[in-house]
This record gives sequence, C-alpha cells and structure tokens, in this order.
Amino acid sequence: MTIGQELEKRTGYKLFHNHVAIEMVAPYFSYGSPQGRGLVKKVRRAFFDAFAADKERGYILTFVWAFDEPGEREYIEGIAEQFLAAGHDIFWVELEATFEERLIRNRTENRLAYKPTKRDVDWSDTHIREVEERYRFNSVKGELAYDNYLRVENTQLSAREVVDQICTVFDFVGKETT
Repeated sequence: MTIGQELEKRTGYKLFHNHVAIEMVAPYFSYGSPQGRGLVKKVRRAFFDAFAADKERGYILTFVWAFDEPGEREYIEGIAEQFLAAGHDIFWVELEATFEERLIRNRTENRLAYKPTKRDVDWSDTHIREVEERYRFNSVKGELAYDNYLRVENTQLSAREVVDQICTVFDFVGKETT
C-alpha cells in the first residue's frame, strides 16, 4: 500500500489497495467469515468493473498473492483479463521483503491509519506469522512470465526508491503531486 501511495503521487493513477474492501466490510462481518469474504469479493468486483470501464484514468491495484493457494492465480489473472479486454495495459510489480521487515512495516503509523483491522497489532503480528507458515507469497524464478513484469526486493528500499525503479522500467511519466 505504501508503495502504491507513492506511485499514485508520482503518476496520478488512483490507488485501490487490497484492504479498501476489507475495511468497508469489517465493521459488519469478519473477513474470515463466508459473509465477509463474499461481500469483499462483491465490493472489489464492483470497483474493478467501474475501473475497467473508465478510459480516462489509470489505476493501481494491490493484492497479496498466496502462490500455492488454489484459485489465486485464476482470480488475479481473471481481473487482469477484464482490464486487457477493456483495452487497458497491465503492469505487474511483485514486491519482496524479508519476513522481519514485513513485521516492522505492519506496525507503521501509515499502515495503521489506512488499515483499521491491523490496529490490534498483537493479533495482526500473530496473523502474519500464521499465514507466513501456511503460504508462499513470492513467485519462484520463471513462475510469472507476464509482459510488463518487474520484481523488486525492497527490504532496504524506501517507497520512493521502489517507485523510481517502477517508473524507470515501465517508462511512466507523470506529475509529482507532492
């Protein structure tokens, strides 16, 4: 999300980070419940439909991909296909950071401001530890063969440094808004 925020400033593309729909639903249903997951999926789908139909702007979408979870690849590629079918270009950025760094970032003021469900940091840290043991969150070499694909190991990089790489590799020219 933080890199998405920086990319939004740099390019003017609008950010729809992974937790937007989760945070909308969370006051009513846990994301872990069937009702919560169903509503999150419907909210995301409604936004993706609107974004794909929008010919005026670009959008930044974030997703936590469990590579070894059945259905994840089909889900994300289905979204990509929707945008491609509407005539949009897709640029894939895979971010990788150490587990220790992700735990540190999980407690940042920015993350907690935009992701209220993470404000119980003890629960959130425990959750991150549990899913880290259960899933693989980065691709293996050669697993993703997309056009316009970039993988960045960003443990030691600032959001601005990562966005510099993204804009250079993909030749994004935008306006710096801050």
